[in-house]
Amino acid sequence: MSDGSMRDASVVVARDANGLVALLSADFPAHKGEYLFLPGGRREDGETALDCARRELREEAGVSAGQWRLLGSHAITLSSPARVHLYEARDLTLGAQELTETEQDFKLMWWPMADALQAVHDGRFLLPAGPLALLLTDHRPANS
Repeated sequence: MSDGSMRDASVVVARDANGLVALLSADFPAHKGEYLFLPGGRREDGETALDCARRELREEAGVSAGQWRLLGSHAITLSSPARVHLYEARDLTLGAQELTETEQDFKLMWWPMADALQAVHDGRFLLPAGPLALLLTDHRPANS
């Protein structure tokens, strides 16, 4: 599993008790600007998709969650068997971010869902899994 492009990934929509969504932003020079994204990343050896989601949320946002819901799993690219697993996290506990050296510029923000969805429509997200997860979360009942 040394080829990172072949590993599954997990992406998390973390919603607090007020319905605010945890968003991250960072500057991406290769894409000429600052973009939004959801906590997430590639699975490590031996991790399940849910383990990966929990770890990424804790590391990138400093958040742990008591409730998890799988929103779906989708192909990352047409040329790879890897999948991205989309999760909703609720019943949140806030802590400190555990950013790696390459993540030091990640800024955590809490946005209303409507504003996050508007940012999707405005093209402010860099990766397609974030918008997909937000759209799935916004259109499914909380108890499904």
